[in-house]
Amino acid sequence: MRIGELAEATGVTPRALRHYEEAGLISSRRLANGYRDYRESTVDRVRNIRLLVDFGLTLEDVEFFVGCLDGDLLAAPPAPAALDVVRRRLDVLEQRITTQVSQRDRLLNALERFSPESGTTRRGSPLAPEPEGARRRPAPR
Repeated sequence: MRIGELAEATGVTPRALRHYEEAGLISSRRLANGYRDYRESTVDRVRNIRLLVDFGLTLEDVEFFVGCLDGDLLAAPPAPAALDVVRRRLDVLEQRITTQVSQRDRLLNALERFSPESGTTRRGSPLAPEPEGARRRPAPR
């Protein structure tokens, strides 16, 4: 099976397939014309790789699942090392979520504080009404 056929059978781009091959997750043999030739069993392997990536794992994480990529991944009993990988990935995601929520809250706070509707200046002091007829000076740069 050539790379285009494998891509069509799995819904994965040829570029991603080459990337999986570079990562050592799939393999092919080269035909006389230089084309890659994949075994039919590679379809299941690629689908399982895609499943794990869709779950949020990296290709480095997927390497821990190499022993079970050719079968029914979800039916097989999980290996302790694979479960550790999933737990570590969850920890990383939780940390990122916490950081992003904090950043979002700071931005919302700043937007509320410094928007024209808030009645404060950039430094946070109340806006003083300008005397009638006063000329506004440009802000220093």
